[in-house]
Amino acid sequence: MKTEKIGLVLEGGGMRGVYTAGVLDAFLEAGLDFDGCLGVSAGSCHAASFLSRQKGRAFRVNVNYLQDWRYCSVRSWLKTGDFFGAEMLYDIIPNQLDPYDHAAFAQRKGWFRAVVTNVQTGQAEYPLIEQMQQDTIWLRASSSLPLLSRIVEINGQGYLDGGISDSIPIEAAIRFGCLRNVVVLTQCPSYQKKPNALLPLLRLRYHRYPQLIDALKTRHLRYNAALKTLRSLQKEGRVLIIQPQEPVTIGRLEKDRDQLNALYQTGKADGLAQLEALKAFLQQ
Repeated sequence: MKTEKIGLVLEGGGMRGVYTAGVLDAFLEAGLDFDGCLGVSAGSCHAASFLSRQKGRAFRVNVNYLQDWRYCSVRSWLKTGDFFGAEMLYDIIPNQLDPYDHAAFAQRKGWFRAVVTNVQTGQAEYPLIEQMQQDTIWLRASSSLPLLSRIVEINGQGYLDGGISDSIPIEAAIRFGCLRNVVVLTQCPSYQKKPNALLPLLRLRYHRYPQLIDALKTRHLRYNAALKTLRSLQKEGRVLIIQPQEPVTIGRLEKDRDQLNALYQTGKADGLAQLEALKAFLQQ
């Protein structure tokens, strides 16, 4: 019988997140639940559809509007300041085109937190998502990529993508009471993050936020340290990792539907292949 709370930790990665969407749909088919969920960037958005039990929705939202400039385009970036259009993503799609099931989300098991980066402090924050209607703003902040998105103002503070400060929030999940965790990554086992090649541009764009610049400069160090922590916890049986086994070649802004579908199917197959191990892990 399970004696410890088990969390679900979801890395971001922009359009690479369709891999996570596939894994989560496999979880939905198996009826899996978790005591808590931490989502980063795209991972937070995919978590929202998982927690509302809407199988297939996360993938649909990612690929059905690729040709609509309001969803993701240079035109949207120039017109609104957001490459991924905020109105389209967080209003038109969930309220009109592919309605979000708020009632199902309200009946979810466990807590849900998104990871955001405070631009003034450069530190990660983990707001609790309780009512999607009013808390969607945190998902937007968590997914606001540097250079490609506006800073999101919430309660007088500015926020950007959660991956800047805590790309793989395994230690946060443990602090919030989930001593064992299922972690979905969007890069292969051999991946190591390198220093950000766009740092000169980032310094220019965010010169008013020196703590944010420091966080961007050292992100790769924290990311690789988190991977090391994950491997250690995996050896102890406290973490189960699901990730692509081959290098992922699509980028954060990929718009090729065939490639996105292939990565989604890989994620779903990997999720299904891990079901027996997952069930054993959940019931320990």
